[in-house]
Amino acid sequence: MIRLYEPRLDEAEVVRLIKDELIPLSHTVHQHDAQTIRELPKRFRRGVTYVASLSKKSPPISFLHFEVMGEVLYLDMMVTHPDHRNRQWGRKLIAQSEAYGRSQNCIIARLFVDQINGKAHQLYSKLGYQTVRYYPELRCFEMLKPLTPL
Repeated sequence: MIRLYEPRLDEAEVVRLIKDELIPLSHTVHQHDAQTIRELPKRFRRGVTYVASLSKKSPPISFLHFEVMGEVLYLDMMVTHPDHRNRQWGRKLIAQSEAYGRSQNCIIARLFVDQINGKAHQLYSKLGYQTVRYYPELRCFEMLKPLTPL
């Protein structure tokens, strides 16, 4: 099931997923960067986070955090636990966030994907995102997708 992030219920597992699965792929953040970890709750309050879980009260197995910035839906972070990959959770979370963006009159979705994360890059491409730029200093690609009204 896809539901809204509940900090008391979800924060510990989401932070663990970020530390274990997302940060190791980043060129700009280190796994033991205490400041980055401390700032995560503030970052989550700035946008919307959906989690995928097996029940209403079970820990997240996947999540997607995003923000609306004017007419841009900015997909910030997405992680799926390795034991639950290839089960469409990422695809469902992205679809949910894009629907939210459309409801907020966003006309484009934007994300960055680390160069080393080929599987994520491939998923985003399959979902209609186009690579528009590579940032060598960050070692990541910028991808965009037009959001047409439903």
